[in-house]
Amino acid sequence: MTDLTVHESIRLLKDNYIGHLGYISQHLPYVIPITYYYDKEDNSLISYSADGHKIDAMRKNTAVTLLVEEIKSSYNWQSVMVHGTYEELQGPDAKFKLHQFTEGVKDIILRKEKRETEYISEFSSKLYSRGNPTVYRIKILEITGKRKET
Repeated sequence: MTDLTVHESIRLLKDNYIGHLGYISQHLPYVIPITYYYDKEDNSLISYSADGHKIDAMRKNTAVTLLVEEIKSSYNWQSVMVHGTYEELQGPDAKFKLHQFTEGVKDIILRKEKRETEYISEFSSKLYSRGNPTVYRIKILEITGKRKET
């Protein structure tokens, strides 16, 4: 197993849109899959969610981790782990970042999966039925990556 460089780790983040978010709620760790977009302009991750357990927990404890991996086999994989801080976005900034998230994920799906998507609901949970989503950013504090190839 070898370490990925920061550049390689960021490339892995940029080339994917699904990761596993770790957060703490009532002294217990939770890990759930999320859709995200890497925002190179401010070196952060953008996502959104309906209000609920995850958002409530991150509002109370802003320390979070995201794990992204590409696994071809048990002998050929790479992963990146990001430690960061949850930050809620509001108003025009939230709208802009949600648009950036949508367009960015659509582009990744077209490049990697060779399929076109028109609506956010085609690759992310339908949340609008539960009110406006909470758009948030994970400010990256630390990034590490590993690779195994044989």
